[in-house]
Parts: sequence; structure tokens; C-alpha cells
Amino acid sequence: MSESIPHSVETEVHVRYAETDAMGVVHHAAYLVYFEEGRSHFMRTMGSNYADIEASGFRLPVTEAHLRYSYGVAYGDMVNIRTWLEESRSRQLTFAYELISVKTGKPLVRGYTKHVWTDTRGKVTRAPRIWTELLARLP
Repeated sequence: MSESIPHSVETEVHVRYAETDAMGVVHHAAYLVYFEEGRSHFMRTMGSNYADIEASGFRLPVTEAHLRYSYGVAYGDMVNIRTWLEESRSRQLTFAYELISVKTGKPLVRGYTKHVWTDTRGKVTRAPRIWTELLARLP
């Protein structure tokens, strides 16, 4: 799948005990935290981060999330979070994710999050210039 992904970023994480449920697998909601880590790492590799964007007066709240679970992940497992920008519009972004087992190479979870650009009052706005300049530098 990586051949078709334009500019993907990979982030490796250990599954922590606190992220698991009574069945010993990662709780379904914890995957959104992994998505956030992947997204944050993606932005850092672009040369920015959420703090820089927020300091410039913009926010990027999640408006939609989708996850498809294929295999469970347990405490102590290592997962690779592959993140890429699926779509960038003037007011909306879609990040896509794939969690892959470091041990087996199997895809575990796939999903996406949609975001909308807002100002500090929550009013929808166009993407900030800092973002469009960063996008222009992507391979």
C-alpha cells in the first residue's frame, strides 16, 4: 500500500498497559490517540506543529473520524503508525492512517480523520498561509 501513499510519515510506538481494556487488547478509543500522534509527527516532519499553528491564531478541530479494525493489539506490542494527507482543501483537511504490526507487518487498523480550519473563536476559515507554504514544500 505504501507505493500509492504520497508523502507518508511513520511513527513507531509501544502499546502501553493503560491503553488496553479488560480483554487485554487496545481499547477502541485509544486508536484515535495513535492517529493524533501520527498527525502530530506528520506536521513536525513538515517543519511545523500544532503549537505554531495555534500561536498564529488558527485551530484544526476534528470533525469526523473513521476506524476499521482488522486485528487486535495487545500491551507491549510495537505498532507503526503510517500517516499521510489524503486531501487538503481551502477549509478542510483529511488525514489517513494505517497501523501496522512491527512484528508481523500486518495492517491492524485503518482510518481517517477530517478537520476544519477555524479561528480562535471557532469560526470556519481558510487554511493559514503557513500551512499552504508547508504543503508547497512536500515532495
